[in-house]
Amino acid sequence: MDGNQILALGLGLEAPWKLVDQHLDTSSSPHQLHLTVEANRGRLFPCPECGQACPAHDYKELTWRHLNFFQHHCFLHARTPRTRCPDHGVKRINVPWARKGSDFTLLFEQAAMTLIREMPVLAAARFMEVTDKRLWRMLEYYIQHNLEHWDLSAVKKLALDETASKRGHNYVTVFLDMDKADRPVIFAVPGRGKATVKAFSGFLKQHEGQPEQIAEVVCDMSKAFLSAVDEELPNAEVTIDWFHVVQIFNKGVDQVRKQERKNDPQPKSTRWAVLKNLDNRDMTRSQLEALQELLAEDKETGKAWIIKEKLRWIRDVKTPQQARWRLTHFINYAKDVLGDSPIQSAMYDALETLKRHSERIIRRITSDLTNARLEGMNSLFQAARARARGYRNTENFINMIYLIGSPIDVQVQSGKST
Repeated sequence: MDGNQILALGLGLEAPWKLVDQHLDTSSSPHQLHLTVEANRGRLFPCPECGQACPAHDYKELTWRHLNFFQHHCFLHARTPRTRCPDHGVKRINVPWARKGSDFTLLFEQAAMTLIREMPVLAAARFMEVTDKRLWRMLEYYIQHNLEHWDLSAVKKLALDETASKRGHNYVTVFLDMDKADRPVIFAVPGRGKATVKAFSGFLKQHEGQPEQIAEVVCDMSKAFLSAVDEELPNAEVTIDWFHVVQIFNKGVDQVRKQERKNDPQPKSTRWAVLKNLDNRDMTRSQLEALQELLAEDKETGKAWIIKEKLRWIRDVKTPQQARWRLTHFINYAKDVLGDSPIQSAMYDALETLKRHSERIIRRITSDLTNARLEGMNSLFQAARARARGYRNTENFINMIYLIGSPIDVQVQSGKST
């Protein structure tokens, strides 16, 4: 078996294609292996539009970058014909080892996409010795190609939330199919608020789905999100996860602390002491002492912390009826404890939010949806963004969200380069 036969087997070439020449260029750095492939003259080639066997109209030599041969760059050259089809005219054929319009072989692209999933695009580009712009274009192609073929007709339960795309008020809103066990992201769009839900509704219609099929949505208490869900997803019931309830009360406590310390200095450890859960027993000694001081001196921050800790009493129920009773009594109790001090305005805002969204919060008791998966996915997206030290534009970040969180397929179906 000669060298051409060995290389042809490695490339997986099949008739009518055959390897006719090989040349290692040692004058360049790194060295380059050039492989020339040809098809037998006089052969008929399938029309790229209809598949009908047609004669060649003319030929043009094209080049593709292949996986390295040992440490040498490898390039595949082929005189590629255009067919003359009676129905579709003159068209360039699709070669079996590369996708249309690409300067890389399928196996090179598969290796590149595997690396991009695990490391920043710039690092992958340096490893494969190509520019990062070429890898971004490659990623864009595979994302859009996969999205075109998605069927969303079975989506019933959604989770949605925004994630920061860069510093400042720049966000991407991500939508998850909560019935999917793995890679649940089905849509990501720049911005946050009402327009993003409308964009998802349109995306759903383009992919065999209808807005009316969505039965439940879990999200935060954003007015824009809630009103958009009511308008765009008319049959969806909204569930607010307990995480968001705790979050608004934590923010309320922190605002009270900031207001009070302007006129009444507090120990530095107070900041974290009032945000921690006493039952977790993870407070330092200085934090415990600061908390004891707040409670002993009847400080406004201490009162706010007591209300925040009492929140768990609402959650510890088994039926919606119990939750409604406890929520009503909690709000009354909280107002008695907080009094009428203007410093407690943030806590009163939190109580009003709790009352306004009470039914959506209570629905969490009977729902199996939580924001935990979305928060977990968000941490992956932000970790990728941190590794890359930010992305050049929002579109690149969205493509990475799809690559990390969606079932994007970049496998060569035949398992070889042809």
